[in-house]
Amino acid sequence: MSAPEQAPAAPGREANPYPSAFASWAIVVLLTIGYIFSFIDRYILGLLIEPIKAEFGLSDSSIGWLLSAFTWVYGFVGIFMGWLIDRGRRTWIVAIGMALWSAATMATGLAKNFAQLFVARMGVGVGEATLSPATFSIIGDSFPPEKRGKPIAFYSSALPIGAGLASLLSGAIIAWTAASGSQSVPLLGELSPWRFTLLLVGFPGLVFSVLFFFVREPVRRPAQAAPEVIGGSGFLDALRYIRDNFLLYFGFVMVVCCMTAIAYSQGFLAPTFERTWGWSPQTYAFVNGVALLIIGPLNMMLMGTISDRWTSKGVPDAALRLMYIGFFIMVPTAALPMFMPSGVTAFAVLCINTVGIGIVSAIGVTALLVITPAQVRGQIVALYYLAISWFGSLGPIVVGELSSRVFGEGELRLAVAAVPIIFAIVPLALMPVTKRLYRQQIARLGLGAE
Repeated sequence: MSAPEQAPAAPGREANPYPSAFASWAIVVLLTIGYIFSFIDRYILGLLIEPIKAEFGLSDSSIGWLLSAFTWVYGFVGIFMGWLIDRGRRTWIVAIGMALWSAATMATGLAKNFAQLFVARMGVGVGEATLSPATFSIIGDSFPPEKRGKPIAFYSSALPIGAGLASLLSGAIIAWTAASGSQSVPLLGELSPWRFTLLLVGFPGLVFSVLFFFVREPVRRPAQAAPEVIGGSGFLDALRYIRDNFLLYFGFVMVVCCMTAIAYSQGFLAPTFERTWGWSPQTYAFVNGVALLIIGPLNMMLMGTISDRWTSKGVPDAALRLMYIGFFIMVPTAALPMFMPSGVTAFAVLCINTVGIGIVSAIGVTALLVITPAQVRGQIVALYYLAISWFGSLGPIVVGELSSRVFGEGELRLAVAAVPIIFAIVPLALMPVTKRLYRQQIARLGLGAE
């Protein structure tokens, strides 16, 4: 579970070797379980839209803002977390963050008005901002570059696993509570089904968070970049590095931003299937959960394996190539389902979309680490999450605004279909120059190897 103590290096051996494969993978597994909890807490709100709308009298526009609430602080707090992660004890940071987002999920179920709902979801964002920057920093110190794709993909596989479990769990709970009515909870009184669901999914993460106080993290790797590449490990050093390579980072990140905008906008899929094809939330939750659990993890692990294999065979931009493959899969398959004649055919196309989104999600950070110096890895990963979270939060906002103000809430599907078309324009236009600059940066800095 924990990395062994580093023994003094023998003559002729590496002064700071990587931890054993067992120790490295053990902490990756624990972090991945934590990520599953985080994504359940993040995803489940989208399955509870209709009862929340009914209880508080909300519009699709208001729901769009609510779905994006956690992302506004998720990215912003992530900047501070990146700085802290580059200096503090990462496993303790994860423990505190996990306890916070789990408690905030439970608080969402106790909200009395829209403002309390919004603040509670922001609390989820604050807690979750700790996890991924810490994880990728730990992975960078646990695996050599040619072996990072697989653990990163394994960690990223928690996204579809969490979404799938959230669907199955919430569908089962909603069906059970719908049959048995409101649930009586000691000290809290009678709780409606959606409130009880949020309490149930938040509690396990609160318990699991304690474990990370007892996990030893790997020793930090020494900085590899030469002084002329980057001056130090401060936040300003990270900003200067991004500034000096702005077009490269902008074109690269916009591909992932398109993915998050599409993925976050799909929080509206449950009500879309209900309004368009008559699927109940329970039906959508079950079918979606099974599909995500079957497709998602296998897809992400396969992409991580391919990335490592291509890299080891001398293809330095392997991760970027895979990202582009995912982009061209996910964009059309996010829009087309909304025009299918039945819910079954629409969902079949969305299964292909899951593959595309999974590729970009699994490979994005792998591609980022190739061009990111070790000294500022945590902070640049945090800035990366700031960008993709804030930009991605526009997805549900655009859906809500288009549904309430343009197409009408009876045509929610058209608002969902518009998002991939809108958000794909910029990364598509920048793709040729991004690919060229990415290759040049690898050749110039030699950051693909340590």
